[in-house]
Amino acid sequence: MSEPVQFPLAAVVGADGLKLALCLTAIDPKIGGVLIEGPRGMAKSTLARGLADLLGEGPFVTLPLGASEERLVGTLDLDAALGQGKAQFSPGVLAQADGGVLYVDEVNLLPDTLVDLLLDVAASGTNRIERDGISHRHSARFVLIGTMNPEEGELRPQLLDRFGLNVALEGLPEPEARQQIIRRRLAFDSDPQAFCTQWAAAQAQLRERCQAARHALAGIALDDQALAWITERCYAAGVDGLRADLVWLRAARAHCAWRGAAAIEEVDVEAVAEFALRHRRRVAPQANPPSAPQPPDQQPGQQSA
Repeated sequence: MSEPVQFPLAAVVGADGLKLALCLTAIDPKIGGVLIEGPRGMAKSTLARGLADLLGEGPFVTLPLGASEERLVGTLDLDAALGQGKAQFSPGVLAQADGGVLYVDEVNLLPDTLVDLLLDVAASGTNRIERDGISHRHSARFVLIGTMNPEEGELRPQLLDRFGLNVALEGLPEPEARQQIIRRRLAFDSDPQAFCTQWAAAQAQLRERCQAARHALAGIALDDQALAWITERCYAAGVDGLRADLVWLRAARAHCAWRGAAAIEEVDVEAVAEFALRHRRRVAPQANPPSAPQPPDQQPGQQSA
């Protein structure tokens, strides 16, 4: 059975900040994933699925609503261990997502214990399951994308901090943007294959740019000047801990690679500042905030998507 055709990331109207954050995470998964905040109907899942295409052939796995801990981490058959001397492991969602994207809708409605477990594995890249003295471990390297509607409940600050980047989507696009969104959605629903063919060049350009940036990443130094800019800003924002500093530095380097530059500059630090600070700052930002990040490149003559 073939996979259903997915709406191309390059064809999504607006959401330029989120598209950039997803591209940066595709360039450097060590950034730690993205938490997307916004009301329903804002294409959060469409955008998240688009990230899987940028990463290559990895799977896109959704954590089902109401999933248990066993469904998440997997199970061990202890009867098999007694009979065969080796436990039989039944993979859970974490194993299925290895090498791809794990998408968690309404992450703020999950029990805190599951969110803790999820974030621990996302950070370590390894899932270890133990039952009655018998253990099993496996690779679980994935990009974590969580969504939440703040009106339906908040995440504890300790859990918010564990997500690398945080992006808020506006729920009220202007009339012209709304019209463009509806036209593209109707065109996709009418003929998904033809729509994807129309956007294939833009999508390929986006994918190739991410791949080139990923290859260039190791050659870009995490230099002292960029670190000084970032640590001063984190201190001024009253950020607890050091995770924000590290995430921000990684994201700035990914943005540098995204631009095709050889060294991190202030423009890279500013472009990702709000992504790293939004869910961590305890001091209100100063007036005259930096300009919005630039969206991924579009095909000539096309409007922002």
